[in-house]
Amino acid sequence: MAQPLHSRQNCYPTMDNANKNQLNIELTEDMAEGTYSNLAIITHSPAEFIVDFVKVMPGVPKAKVKSRIILTPQHAKRLMKALADNISKFEQQHGTIKEMQANEMHFPMNFGGPKGEA
Repeated sequence: MAQPLHSRQNCYPTMDNANKNQLNIELTEDMAEGTYSNLAIITHSPAEFIVDFVKVMPGVPKAKVKSRIILTPQHAKRLMKALADNISKFEQQHGTIKEMQANEMHFPMNFGGPKGEA
């Protein structure tokens, strides 16, 4: 059986270790750099949630999806709870995160699709 690849900096115990409930996760250097996003667009179907992460830049009328994550509804709910827990811990340590109002956001909301009409 092939051994899983390991990253030196981000190595978790493998399934071969005493605790069979642990998972070996690899984080490559490229992935560790991350991708900046200042907008998330969330859609869903009965079977999945799709989260598109976008980087919108001031004065640029077009923005590209930088990453798309597809989750089952169960995993989406677990992610929501994990984010809420982490935000709570962050705010306890650093203070309340100020939410921007819609009128404070200064980037175009044109994603290349049809324009809405009233």
